Amino acid sequence: MLVVLLALGAGACSEEKAGTRGAGDAGAQAATAPAADERAQEDLAGIRARGRLRFLLPGRQEPETLPRSGFPPDLERRLAEEFARRLALEPVPVEVDSYQALIPSLLEGRGDVLVASLTVTPERKKLVSFTTPVAVVSEQVVTRQDDDLSGPAGLAGRTIAVRKSSSYWSTARGLAKKYPGLRVKPVPENLDTEQVLYRVARGELDLTLADSNLVQAVSAYTPGLKVAFAVGGPRLLAWAVRPEAQRLRRALDEFLSEVQLAEPASKTYRGDLPAIAKRRVLRVLTRNSAATYFLWRGELMGFEYELVREFARRHDLYVKLVVPPSRDDLIPWLREGRGDLVAAALTITGERRGRGVAFSRPYNYVTETVVCRRDDEKCPAGPAGLAGRTVVVRRSSAYWKTLARLQADGVALTLQAAPEEFETEEIIARVAAGAFDLTVADSHIVDIELTYRDDIKSGCALGGKVAHGWALRADNPLLKKAVDRFFDKEYRGVFYNIIRRKYFHSPRSIRKRTAERAARTGRISPFDELFRKFAGRFGFDWRLIAAQAHVESRFDPRARSWAGARGLMQVTPGTAKEMGFADATRPADNVHAGVKYLARLRGRFAERLPVNVRNWFALAAYNAGYGHVLDARRLARRQGWDPDRWFANVERAMLLLSRPRYARTARYGYCRGSEPFEYVRRIRDRYRAYLRASRP
Repeated sequence: MLVVLLALGAGACSEEKAGTRGAGDAGAQAATAPAADERAQEDLAGIRARGRLRFLLPGRQEPETLPRSGFPPDLERRLAEEFARRLALEPVPVEVDSYQALIPSLLEGRGDVLVASLTVTPERKKLVSFTTPVAVVSEQVVTRQDDDLSGPAGLAGRTIAVRKSSSYWSTARGLAKKYPGLRVKPVPENLDTEQVLYRVARGELDLTLADSNLVQAVSAYTPGLKVAFAVGGPRLLAWAVRPEAQRLRRALDEFLSEVQLAEPASKTYRGDLPAIAKRRVLRVLTRNSAATYFLWRGELMGFEYELVREFARRHDLYVKLVVPPSRDDLIPWLREGRGDLVAAALTITGERRGRGVAFSRPYNYVTETVVCRRDDEKCPAGPAGLAGRTVVVRRSSAYWKTLARLQADGVALTLQAAPEEFETEEIIARVAAGAFDLTVADSHIVDIELTYRDDIKSGCALGGKVAHGWALRADNPLLKKAVDRFFDKEYRGVFYNIIRRKYFHSPRSIRKRTAERAARTGRISPFDELFRKFAGRFGFDWRLIAAQAHVESRFDPRARSWAGARGLMQVTPGTAKEMGFADATRPADNVHAGVKYLARLRGRFAERLPVNVRNWFALAAYNAGYGHVLDARRLARRQGWDPDRWFANVERAMLLLSRPRYARTARYGYCRGSEPFEYVRRIRDRYRAYLRASRP
């Protein structure tokens, strides 16, 4: 199960951390040191006067992520941002290089509140003032899935790896004293517990200790982990402030109690809107896909995601996105009380209503459309054209029922069931590849696919328009009334039309060759001098940067993407700010920011890799996000491919991340892997052409 908790109005998440802004042209730094005049130690009144709330958290080697199973660090960061907004303060995250530096940084005045959950211990209580607990957990010894360790008696000869600064260290030392032969190994302080758990799953580390809530979160997307046994009793985790900041602590206590952070994620509710308003959390069952919500360059996006977020904002609610294992689980989980509504582009059908489900008023109308390969000369122009063809759809989908009716009416088509775990996008990809003959998809999904790819085409529509609605429990009439009111106001309004155009009608790719210009003139573009200048500053071949700029924008400095990226290098506003540019629309600033960001991405990959390999990885990360490249490297290793080579290895794994069964176990979730796959190849091909046609 995948669960995401988002503070209302939080907006999309920047892939880079706010604490790295203005780190210099050498690339990213892991932490931010506030200016001397910001090392203030005021209580709440002084913080209000300053207008900024600085929250300390451990620096991560990985960027903002797709939050999974209530992943504690992601949840806490968003809650800290929401707390600041509640007080009309600017949230300022301040990253610290290591866990052991967190409390000293707080006491020195580098931040106002420490939001990394700390174990409440007598020693720490002498130094800081803890908030109300954010979680009650137990420490667990964690090993690999195939390990037969099931109790402390088997610890002899084993090695347990933890950070020295963590509360796990004293627990591990206590175990070593009690069970001779157990070795305790310190890991680097800049490794967070998630990364340590990942190394255990891969067999790089033997054992580790972790809090039960984090183990549960990480296990949802990291195959191969097993809890061997729990150590000790329950422990309290809390945030911390300086001892003198008692008004700030009281405000935090009130806020944390209100959002019920420590509440178990598995608890079920069936209450109507008043109960939801009391909890302040709207739980939304959905799918992690291109038509619903996904992570793109570190930003959470998607048509359903943006609609749900706006509805929650209007009702002053948090959004908790819950992704069941399969599409078939959406309605059963709704009925069981694991979510409050389903927002997943569901077709309104009588059969679904008969299962105790009510639907909102329609918010989208689509046609069921046949999808063919681009070169299919017999792509059906009408339902009769399906005779003699094989159509592949999920048995649980509304398409199956439509096609079954056509069979009953005498159309001699063959109806083949696709695996239930296949999203419609994956079935379409298999049609494009020739593995399946035909499929059927809602027209809005076809629209999305046609903006990304040119190897398919739409055929005939099967009947008239069908309606999509959000599904709710039939015994929640007040929530249904609120949703209906929202769609009555927003359907085909300004907000609705903007996001609809953004996801369904904006071309994502542009293909046009310009290498001929270089062959004739020795110049690639009007911006060659800018590419030379900034490529040289950051250690790239300028022609590689020119190739990237062409793929991004066709050398159009006014280009703007569907997601708001701008200029020659298609830099998002958030990335521009992280690179130190308030406005990167000028060509020089845009190229500077883009190349600086590419250099930062390259710097995240191990220096032991050849520079050309790191360049390809960095380009893939520029396109899809650093996290998705990490996932692809992990997946490549599991598939037996070389995780240190992009072409024919990691790029193959990247393609798999669009498939639900792989995305479910990926830290960063669904990724349209064909995009970075094609992106890097187009840049490579154009770069080779530029090398042949231009001077160094």
